[in-house]
Amino acid sequence: MTRRLTLPDAPSSGNDRRMSAPSARRNMGPIHEVLRARAPTTGRVLEIAAGTGEHAVAFSRAFPGLDWQPTDLDPDRLASIEAWRQAEGPANLRPPQTLNAATPGWHATHGPADMILLVNLLHLIADAEAEAVLTGIAHALAPGGKAFLYGPFLRDGETTSDGDAAFHASLRAQDPAIGYKDIGWVRDRLSPLRTETLEMPSNNLMIIVTAN
Repeated sequence: MTRRLTLPDAPSSGNDRRMSAPSARRNMGPIHEVLRARAPTTGRVLEIAAGTGEHAVAFSRAFPGLDWQPTDLDPDRLASIEAWRQAEGPANLRPPQTLNAATPGWHATHGPADMILLVNLLHLIADAEAEAVLTGIAHALAPGGKAFLYGPFLRDGETTSDGDAAFHASLRAQDPAIGYKDIGWVRDRLSPLRTETLEMPSNNLMIIVTAN
């Protein structure tokens, strides 16, 4: 699942291995608002593709009743998550674990979870990989659990802004197998679980998935 892509806001790294990404800082507030209104107050959280670790630190601090488990596949990201945890992490933030959520069956060793958070991953991986991620999420959720999937999506096969069209095209130019996924395609892969879609800033969406 790991690809070396040229992205417009690649994270930078400090001397202590903590990385920071502009997109993570920008979307932290809007995502937090959704979680504050809709996330469970207690239970186990599985954060997939936790990236720099900035979200893991901020959200675990904001929700002290949640046992927050960040995961990633990239060694540099895992090191950054741990560096953030060591520097600023609250007691409910666990050490990061390696997880390739594009591998079918991953839920058998990483579930059940009362909440799953996935931010800005699906457009960076191929359809078959995204399907494994979504199928795993559907199986990893505990009864009544919720998943929050944030990122850019196609609507009825189309982008909704010039910026999205350019970004989608740039991803396809680097790897024809990746790019924006259609919101209907994502919902189909999560069926029969209930889904709700919220409009977010910068033409992003938040898909909220509720397990039966």
